[in-house]
Amino acid sequence: MTVPGIDHPRLVTWMGANVPDAGEPLSVSLISGGRSNLTYLVEAGERRLVLRRPPLGHVLPTAHDMRREWRVISALAPTPVPVPEPIAFCADEDVIGAPFYLMGHVEGVAVRTRSQLGDPSPERTRRLSERLAEVLAGIHAVDYREVGLGDFGRPEGYLARQLDRWCQQWERSKTADLPEYDRLVTRLRERLPAETAGTLVHGDYRLDNTLLRLGDLEIAAVVDWEMSTLGDPLADLGLTLTYWHEPGSGPGGQALPVAGDVTAAPGFMNVREFADHYAKVSGRDISDLGFYVAFGNFKLAVILEGIHARFRQGKTVGEGFDGIGAAVPSLVARGHRMLDQH
Repeated sequence: MTVPGIDHPRLVTWMGANVPDAGEPLSVSLISGGRSNLTYLVEAGERRLVLRRPPLGHVLPTAHDMRREWRVISALAPTPVPVPEPIAFCADEDVIGAPFYLMGHVEGVAVRTRSQLGDPSPERTRRLSERLAEVLAGIHAVDYREVGLGDFGRPEGYLARQLDRWCQQWERSKTADLPEYDRLVTRLRERLPAETAGTLVHGDYRLDNTLLRLGDLEIAAVVDWEMSTLGDPLADLGLTLTYWHEPGSGPGGQALPVAGDVTAAPGFMNVREFADHYAKVSGRDISDLGFYVAFGNFKLAVILEGIHARFRQGKTVGEGFDGIGAAVPSLVARGHRMLDQH
């Protein structure tokens, strides 16, 4: 059995020693959709597990931290935030070539397109968009100290550090100079908002980083916690709205290649309605939302440039990477527009 990123015989041995009740992994297959960390379905006897590991190449410092993902889903498992069941963590890179962890398989779909959603009523899709805002507010409401995440990050100075961190990632990943990117960074530095009380933040919260039960359109689990930390909760909201697609809102009126078009379905709340519902549920002041959406566009531009760099190096696994690079200047331009408008 040959699966990119998996050494099957060594995985069998490791699971036998560390997760004996799971049964022998009979098959391992790549789950489509991952553009960063790699996600696999492990069929082990009568159990279905999910394995997460870093990408195969061009791994930036501090990125793709499996222990970080493992720690946060383990901490959140007893809370109201829906996450998969944590099963086991492996720090030994000799097993499959990188650290990885196993979690329980969740019956649900990472929905990216309207066709995946089916044809629900506008009332049901509106409720789904409300739930997406409510779960985000729920993440931010977790008492991170009480669940053992008191040292998970430093909330003070979060935005300034994030700006520095993603600028460093850009320099390591960039495939070409982009003067408008440099100008956006300068403008963001000049507009950094005042400090706010920190919370747990997901770092990449959007609909297809949740697993959705299609029967009742309920969020069964929030996944992809690789960029989670302690910081400004409105940065999460801003990035969520960066992904949000409304008819005519993306480059050429199309959805971003990593965003999907689900949020343009009839009944979904628009950007303003979503932000207002989040504010109502969380009780947070969102008067500086324009900055946070601009910051989200900046961050996503850097992330996509990193994915584009891996694609050019032939280090990506899966499909749908060829249009990633073209979205980067569009995101930078949209970041400028958000600052111009607010």
